[in-house]
Amino acid sequence: MHEEIVTVSGIDLPLTRVHTLVIGSGAAGLNAAVQLRANGIDDVLIVTEGLRMGTSINTGSDKQTYYKLALYGDDADSPLAMAETYYSGGGMHGDLALVEAGLSTRAFMHLVNLGVPFPRDRYGQFIGYKTDHDPRQRATSVGPYTSRDMCRALAARVNELGINVREGENVVLLLTVDEIGGRRAAGAVAVRQDGSLVAYAAENVILAVGGPGGLYRSSVYPEVHTGGIGLALLAGAGAQNLPESQFGLASTKFRWNVSGSFMQVMPRFVSMEADGVSGEREFLRDYFDSADEMCSRVFLKGYQWPFDVRKVAGGSSLIDILVYVECEVKHRRVFLDFRRDAGGFSFEGLSGEAQEYLRKSGALQETPFARLARMNPSAIQLYRDHGIDIESEPLEIAVCAQHNNGGLAGNVWWESTNVKHLFPVGEVNGSHGVYRPGGSALNAGQVGGFRAAEYVANRYAKWTLDKGAFNSALARGVADVAAFRKRCGGAARSWREERDEFQARMSRAGAHVRSLDVLDEALPQAWAQWRRIETQGCAYAGNAGLAEAMRNRHLCFAHAVYLEAIRFALASGVGSRGSSLVLNRAGLPVHDALGEEWRFAPEDVAFRDRVLETAASPDGSAHSEWTPRRPLPHGEAWFETDWARFRRGEVYD
Repeated sequence: MHEEIVTVSGIDLPLTRVHTLVIGSGAAGLNAAVQLRANGIDDVLIVTEGLRMGTSINTGSDKQTYYKLALYGDDADSPLAMAETYYSGGGMHGDLALVEAGLSTRAFMHLVNLGVPFPRDRYGQFIGYKTDHDPRQRATSVGPYTSRDMCRALAARVNELGINVREGENVVLLLTVDEIGGRRAAGAVAVRQDGSLVAYAAENVILAVGGPGGLYRSSVYPEVHTGGIGLALLAGAGAQNLPESQFGLASTKFRWNVSGSFMQVMPRFVSMEADGVSGEREFLRDYFDSADEMCSRVFLKGYQWPFDVRKVAGGSSLIDILVYVECEVKHRRVFLDFRRDAGGFSFEGLSGEAQEYLRKSGALQETPFARLARMNPSAIQLYRDHGIDIESEPLEIAVCAQHNNGGLAGNVWWESTNVKHLFPVGEVNGSHGVYRPGGSALNAGQVGGFRAAEYVANRYAKWTLDKGAFNSALARGVADVAAFRKRCGGAARSWREERDEFQARMSRAGAHVRSLDVLDEALPQAWAQWRRIETQGCAYAGNAGLAEAMRNRHLCFAHAVYLEAIRFALASGVGSRGSSLVLNRAGLPVHDALGEEWRFAPEDVAFRDRVLETAASPDGSAHSEWTPRRPLPHGEAWFETDWARFRRGEVYD
């Protein structure tokens, strides 16, 4: 690593030349850095807003899942069988599915060896359970904070290895250069906490900036995490499956998924007027034939937490729609009340599945709170730790954005498909399709670090970045950032006002309820806002405000690109699938008690064999197209010949 001061566009700024720059410090980015060192790349630097600022270290769930190959008892499993589970979800390339399955055991055992306490029996077997979209017992967990424990173990390893970490820096621009054969990553420009700029020249860039947390108003992503996919989109990197996001019920005062035992104890669902005090009513009861049926559906939300369009008509995901109607259509607020049972509740009237579960769990107490205290007391303490006592007050919830299965397009080595030397890892890499097993995202992030590091070490170990080309790119980038900062000085609207606008637009047009009419109205508004921010900037106060104003550039651009991809998918006739319901008056009814406007288009399953690719340009143009998904690789291996190919390095071709 080499540091110097350079003068660019009249600005003196620090420039660091580093072989491989890791942007982001969640579980995926930390593992990428560790694996780079393990593969012999010593010149590595992590740049981050903060080691405690990402999604991985700040989120969890009732029992946060890590998905891996089955490693218990006589449950016959194999990489190909696991890949088939991934592939069956639709919209996922087969070779990526096989890579994620093939490396799952290696990635999992690496975490075990770092001290993450995944449970095992007295014989050393790693016990598992079934998660959503999982035909086997591949799931495991260390509790509600699995990803946090992963981050802590990986951060400790980063420290042990002496890998350099720079905190308090917000990357505002990715630098790229054109060379024969296309575009390549070259480094980045960041703003420090004191408002000054810093630049990086890098042979390789590992982009580990997480999911699009800052795009939605109703979001369960931690507030400290906004995401940075827009940085890569602005640099021309291609994306895939952007419309395939996951949504679900979550608390809003403290952002947390209300899955698992939060639902299995069957709290009352109540809505109130906007003041959060008056007009209380149990609104779910209007849509069920009996309280017994209603409570049994609520119980199922524990198993079936993500909104799934297949479970709307006659299923548990109807509850998500009814919460949405109360919040977004009737403009009321929705709460979970754990203090007493819903009207008409009785244990005897519950479904057999619910009765058996509660009986085996010893959870037959007289209130939802008492049942939760029996089943999961740490869930109660979790909210107390954040100033919410669900024993004495209701818990406000909404249907929130939780995860993007899509993201940047990468090949089997997690390298961007059209920007060489750029490796998106973690949620920013859109490897998954329509459906994925719960917890597979944590596995994918770890696998991405292994793949990127191995490819860098075997193909990109030497410096090839042209110094002159980089200097030109840096000059353009710094001039661009400086000009934007100057425009912000005369902006009429604050960065907060601008962000509120596009977040509200995304929650209205790009969340789990979608329609072409709403998108046709939203898209011109989205691009108009992007042009306004580009030409006028965002007003801000202080250095922290400067970082947020600059962040708005790539966030606003990203939200417009996402809406473009979503509209293209709807116009293609893909219909309702995954975690999105597409309204269509000629379609299927959501519920007889809802109006004709609540009919939805059925899925066209033919699109499961395709992947949606999207590319955009800062001029406000975006292009999407469907491409056939690559099949699962099959074929019999022969050890001697495959060993020879590995020795010759042909696996990296």
